Amino acid sequence: MANIKSAKKRIKVTAKRTLRNKSAGTALKTYIKKYEAALLSGDKAAASAAYTEAVSRLDKAVAKGLLHKNTAARKKSGFTRKLNSLGA
Repeated sequence: MANIKSAKKRIKVTAKRTLRNKSAGTALKTYIKKYEAALLSGDKAAASAAYTEAVSRLDKAVAKGLLHKNTAARKKSGFTRKLNSLGA
């Protein structure tokens, strides 16, 4: 355990940020799962709505520093390919 006051504060701040990041990451995964479930159902309209929400959440995760921008771009590209193949 830290003895210095500033180090004690850093521990508290880190714990708070870790909890926030974990929560945001879990929420992101939830939206991704909803999109994948909509794809499996075969409903183009539901999949399209879920796609829009998932892509928006990915962009927000990048802005918050939760994901690297290339990781989000790769995921969005895959989502788009899957959505387009659903219509074909």
